[in-house]
Amino acid sequence: MNQLTDSRSRIQSIDILRGLVMVIMAIDHVRDFFYKADLGKAADAAMDPTNMETTYPALFFTRWITHFCAPIFVFLAGTSIYLMSQRKSKAAISSFLIKRGFWLVFVELIIITFGWTFNPFFNLFIMQVIWAIGVSMILMGILVLLPYKIIFAIGLLIVAGHNLTDISSVGSGLRGTVLGDLLYFSNFSIYKLWDGHYFLIVYAFLPWTGVMLLGYCFGKLYQQGVDAIWRRKMLLRIGGGLVILFVILRFSNLYGDPLPWSSQPRGSVYTFLSFLNLNKYPPSLLFLCMTIGPGILFLAFIEKIQNGFTRIMNVYGRVPMLYYILHFYIIHLLLVVEFYRQGHGANEIIPKGAPFYFKTPDLGFGLLGVYAIWIFVVAILYPVCKKYDKYKTAHAKEKWWLSYI
Repeated sequence: MNQLTDSRSRIQSIDILRGLVMVIMAIDHVRDFFYKADLGKAADAAMDPTNMETTYPALFFTRWITHFCAPIFVFLAGTSIYLMSQRKSKAAISSFLIKRGFWLVFVELIIITFGWTFNPFFNLFIMQVIWAIGVSMILMGILVLLPYKIIFAIGLLIVAGHNLTDISSVGSGLRGTVLGDLLYFSNFSIYKLWDGHYFLIVYAFLPWTGVMLLGYCFGKLYQQGVDAIWRRKMLLRIGGGLVILFVILRFSNLYGDPLPWSSQPRGSVYTFLSFLNLNKYPPSLLFLCMTIGPGILFLAFIEKIQNGFTRIMNVYGRVPMLYYILHFYIIHLLLVVEFYRQGHGANEIIPKGAPFYFKTPDLGFGLLGVYAIWIFVVAILYPVCKKYDKYKTAHAKEKWWLSYI
């Protein structure tokens, strides 16, 4: 068939990609909790796996592969909003997005922050991708009322133009301010709320809003009645074009990322790693081209494929919020188990100068241990996600709150 009329078969490819990046994402969070530099490796590599002076290829790519997760997840969130807008009125979709956006901000600050820290006193609130998605959804609730072309123009302007701040004085007055860091400039900026309580801005929201807007516009390729062959051609052109744009601009070192690549004294392998080492906080134009481009190409190739792999990824991709929340708690609970297994006592639960309870400097494993824990976490979440997906599908119409998880 040249035309796909069943929306479920179309959306399935999106769920497969979303599930894949969710599975990959867990690698990075396991690494955050459990990686300890191997003997003979610089300890600094554990703190920054993309530092060309201290990293090594296996560690670099363990971090680099997870770069695909946030951009694709946010982009596909926009796509899902477009598909939802085909079934609801503008007013209904606007109201839903605003309410869901505020809910996601709450989830980030309370539920996910606690999953990261296990600190019942909430001395630190962590603002990461879910908070950025939440704020972006609130803005989308307003912008969705605008014409499609204007939404596309705003998204393109944000994504393609925000790196002007790297080469000009644009926005210089906002640098180092709370507003500036919330909007754009933050790179793990920390601010005091009151005595003993702080908030950490990891994801400034504005660039991610641009990604969501473009993802929304991308959803037009999946609307009812679109020819599947034409869509695949467009996916190949868009995805391939983004990859080519990344290579050309990155090679030129002229625009698109504040971190220029350079020849590395450690050899050609590290020069290649330098070429791939792009700015995520905030996500540069080249970072987004490098990650979203291959994601769109993946959609072109996966659309009609049905096998065990796609069925498994589809399960994770259909309930991403549940998976995302639970995986933090499982990883941190495993850290608690390892904490006591290694003989640590109650006086060591609260770390000195670190936000994660039960995380001591000597606790952890090499990369093989990290990957083993990752596989375990993903595997035990599969039946949970599958069961919840069935429940959500069966009760979605009668239980409104299921649309928020």
